[in-house]
Amino acid sequence: MTAQFSNRNLVVLLIGDAVAILAVTLIGFASHELNLLNLRVAATFVPLWAAWLLVSPWLGLYQPEVIRRPGEIWRAGLAAALAAPAAAVLRGLWLNAPVIPVFALVLGGVTALGIEFWRLAWAFLQRGKLTWTK
Repeated sequence: MTAQFSNRNLVVLLIGDAVAILAVTLIGFASHELNLLNLRVAATFVPLWAAWLLVSPWLGLYQPEVIRRPGEIWRAGLAAALAAPAAAVLRGLWLNAPVIPVFALVLGGVTALGIEFWRLAWAFLQRGKLTWTK
């Protein structure tokens, strides 16, 4: 028996994306031995989450026929790579700080790995269980 792709599935996927991006942000701060309760965590997470929400739908990352196929995981990595420069600019504006290109590259690469890990887990858990209904 297959489950329908519902709003609940979409909410779980969105929450998982947010948690993956938050985890990447917290790991980044922890790797630099920075205070995880610092408001700068929000100054990194919020722009990255906003940029992700703008880019990811364009790559079909909320379409059932894409999200349940492990072979389509590259789309999540590409979305993260495309979202990172915009997030770095938004972060720079928020903090009134310069945008460092290396930061944007590292942010994109690490976020791509984190989001791909989450999306791969999602695809394997949902494989064969979801069908598209209007």
